[in-house]
Amino acid sequence: MTQRRFTQLDSVTPAALPRRLAAMLYDGFLVLAIWLVVAVAHLAFMRFVLGHSAESIGTGSLAVATLRLLLVCSTAAFFTYCWRRAGMTLGMQAWRVRVQTLDGGPISLFQSLMRCMVAWVSLAALGMGYWWVLFDAEKRSWPDLASDTRTVVLPKAGKKQ
Repeated sequence: MTQRRFTQLDSVTPAALPRRLAAMLYDGFLVLAIWLVVAVAHLAFMRFVLGHSAESIGTGSLAVATLRLLLVCSTAAFFTYCWRRAGMTLGMQAWRVRVQTLDGGPISLFQSLMRCMVAWVSLAALGMGYWWVLFDAEKRSWPDLASDTRTVVLPKAGKKQ
């Protein structure tokens, strides 16, 4: 099976920090919406399937741990699906940013999961993993470096190659 490749490979440039942050802000709103749906589903499951009283939901360590795990997994699933399908999330689309392999193809499942794991670390380190773009000669973030991927800016739709 031949690995598909993205188009516009000659006209892409590394994505700068402001564009990445703008796309992250857009995606943050999407993730928040996903988290709300997951939290409501978790609450409904705890209340109506497991039969917990309304007052006891969220007080046990198991309920808190399962909700946190679901939130992390749903976030990883969202980004992994979007990156594998089109190389971009909705926020990345709005800012014409794409994640791709070093040779211009869609990233693998392993690369997607690696990006997700390192993204958490990058954010936990006060965003240092993304500020790294300012110091790297090729404008790579920690997720880019760890997953052997590139985050690039696509040309405007009207521009020809």
